[in-house]
Amino acid sequence: MHPNPAFRGTSVEQSLAFARSRGFGILGLNGDNRPLHAHIPFLLAADGRSADLHLARSNAIARAVAASAPVLLTVSGPDAYISPDWYGVADMVPTWNYVAVNLVGRLERLPEDAMHDMLVRQSHDFETRLAPKPEWTVDKLSPETLAKLIRMIVPFRLHIENVEATWKLSQNRTPDARLAAADGIAEAGFGTDTDEIVHLMRRL
Repeated sequence: MHPNPAFRGTSVEQSLAFARSRGFGILGLNGDNRPLHAHIPFLLAADGRSADLHLARSNAIARAVAASAPVLLTVSGPDAYISPDWYGVADMVPTWNYVAVNLVGRLERLPEDAMHDMLVRQSHDFETRLAPKPEWTVDKLSPETLAKLIRMIVPFRLHIENVEATWKLSQNRTPDARLAAADGIAEAGFGTDTDEIVHLMRRL
């Protein structure tokens, strides 16, 4: 997380809402010889105190995680390069604006029989965002296919102990400079979901 307090003022509630809306992140664990990472979908609990997720049984984290192991789930959002020319102010340097939330806590392996319910809840959460598309459910799988799938994945719950967030949106610049940078991104910027970064910068 960025150390500048100007980028750390977003409420925990807003950061959790952002993480919930993304539903996808990078799970990190300290392995014996190197850090381990996995790109995973997750389902954040309504109270923001836990997140349910699953890993392939062959995933290195699933094999290495000890009981109640400390982990970090990083949820990345929109980002964009900022050219110093856009500010209209002298003596500026290039930078990058972005949104990122870390969910810090401990990973608990759940009983194998929790996997079916987790698949139902996760698919429901993601599928209902696609309305009016008819919702896909696990009932559309044959019992044999579903059983094979469940044997290949392992359910986990991340117990969230801390939420760290960076919303770097040029808060350390004057409003005019920030809005000029947002216009620059809108016209010729590059990054990920640049329209969203522009919206957030203009909304400050």
